[in-house]
Amino acid sequence: MKPHILVVEDNAFSRELLCDWLELQGFTVDSATSLSEALAAVRRCEPAAVLLDVQLGGEDGLSVAAWLRLDKARQHIPVIAVTAHAMISEQERILKAGCNACISKPVDFRLLLEKLNRWLTVAGVMNHNARTEGPIPEQPFCGTKEMPCRTKC
Repeated sequence: MKPHILVVEDNAFSRELLCDWLELQGFTVDSATSLSEALAAVRRCEPAAVLLDVQLGGEDGLSVAAWLRLDKARQHIPVIAVTAHAMISEQERILKAGCNACISKPVDFRLLLEKLNRWLTVAGVMNHNARTEGPIPEQPFCGTKEMPCRTKC
């Protein structure tokens, strides 16, 4: 069984896509749509890693990363930002805010799995030689045999 991942994303389609893909990879998944839900979920489920949307409606998602870095019991939890902000200066700001890595949308699932495996290994949660299971699409997908679409795209 692979580790537990918390997906913090306010966009329903993006959240469902990430959660479904993570489950196909063998991870267990929880999700949150706001800062308050994210903080409550971290306390409740103690995730091995957090996938974090930087822009949560009117809230700054980076507050989750900052809170985790200040919490001695949870500061080891890897945070991977998943964002539409692809500019280098924005990615630098995200990393300075406490995220371990940054993935641009649309999500490159090979890169996401690589980052997850790397940071889970660094955190001591996952064996370095863990084998990847399931399909790893090169581009986001919707309505494929591996993951039927549940929302109208």
